[in-house]
Amino acid sequence: MSPRFDGEEPDRLYTVTGGRSHADENRLDIVTLIVSESGPEPGMQSEHAKILAMCTGPLSVVEISAELGLPVTIVKILLADLLDTGHVTARTPVPTFRRSQLPDVELLKQVLIGLQNL
Repeated sequence: MSPRFDGEEPDRLYTVTGGRSHADENRLDIVTLIVSESGPEPGMQSEHAKILAMCTGPLSVVEISAELGLPVTIVKILLADLLDTGHVTARTPVPTFRRSQLPDVELLKQVLIGLQNL
């Protein structure tokens, strides 16, 4: 019995990505929001066309992955293609806090000890 990934045969995933096995991990996070800049074009790969059709409003990488039923790594490769051609834009979330605003580690340890003593 051959291994299956999210209901897809490995051969199909290989074909969808053109043989590539990973995208630039620093470029897209699973919570990066993707927005279409254009509609699907004739002759475009079906997965690319589906992404463009579904991203008329912002969708995260993980939402796109779930909707397509494809692994996140495969979706990142497809999105990198669309980013390179200008078909989509990516909006990386900005943290709402800075490291200097995080609570003191010692204070957190004291809180944890206090909770354990209850």
